[in-house]
Amino acid sequence: MSPNGNGTHASTIRPLKPGIYAPIPSFFLPESKISSAVLISHVDIPSFETHVVYTATAGVGPVLAGSMGEAIHLSHEERVTLIKTARKALNHAGLLNVPIIAGIGAGSTRESIDLANEAAAAGADYAIAITSGYFAGALAGNKKALKAFFQEVSSKSPIPVMIYNYPGASGGINLDSDLITELAIECPNICGVKLTCGDVGKLTRVAATVSDPMFSSLHPRTNKNAPFLVLGGFSDFLLPSAYSNGHGAITGLANVAPHAIVKLFELSEASIVDPSFLPEAQRVQGIVGRADATIAKASISGTKYLLQKLYSYGGHPRRPLPPIDPVAAEALWEHSHTQALVRLEQEVSGKMR
Repeated sequence: MSPNGNGTHASTIRPLKPGIYAPIPSFFLPESKISSAVLISHVDIPSFETHVVYTATAGVGPVLAGSMGEAIHLSHEERVTLIKTARKALNHAGLLNVPIIAGIGAGSTRESIDLANEAAAAGADYAIAITSGYFAGALAGNKKALKAFFQEVSSKSPIPVMIYNYPGASGGINLDSDLITELAIECPNICGVKLTCGDVGKLTRVAATVSDPMFSSLHPRTNKNAPFLVLGGFSDFLLPSAYSNGHGAITGLANVAPHAIVKLFELSEASIVDPSFLPEAQRVQGIVGRADATIAKASISGTKYLLQKLYSYGGHPRRPLPPIDPVAAEALWEHSHTQALVRLEQEVSGKMR
């Protein structure tokens, strides 16, 4: 896949499809002292490989170097290593058609473009970009500047770019549906949006535009394999979003219970065609929705704790993020919402732990 004259790939082998994607955590080995003044952490490659393959085998696509992946704590070299490692592990497992989405969030437009080029060279199929929150005070109310950021990044990226709307990680910047829709119409190398704002109304409005039968012909994408997808950032509204022409989710909960979240997506889509699936979809959505709200409160360290508990890898986040408090960790594990999700995952996957 070589770039064409516009700096974009002429073709993408791995199509971007509706479904479930997970922001894969970056796993770190325990810190080892190099000297009395320097501490260095190393990426835990074996755990990372295991998790990428496990979730992909369940039908969950990987998103690397995002918020859950602690992108802000990774060097450019580490990001590249993770992309190359994931591609090699997926190919080795026979998952050659699973696309990789790589985070390119950074402090400046220029660095995001650099990261997009590095991601493409390392084997990523798509990028996902978030506005920097460092100067949020100047950017949040400046629609022109926000629009220019995504226009420039997408036009100069060699791979299609997804919009990442997450006010919690961008200093409160919250893109509205009008701006997202304008970008979808005007930027052919933008391939979708992840709405971690959790705004179902916003998802409905954007999806109403891009699901119009005339949208793809009036506003074709640079790459035909990269349609504009409208993805939620949580699992707690997968069923409602399916009825609003949403396309799935990029959700941290798919790290903990990948089979269950994929099942919920499948049931939600099936219920549109055959209403007899709706009661089961509602039951599963209830379990997933409650668990999503409970586990999300524990943030990255809570998710890593649950992965350690369930799959024997997880570890701690990089500082300054603290590990979860032991008392809070035990409460999270024992919470009825967590246990209900664990039982559902066992039920769907057929694996008892």
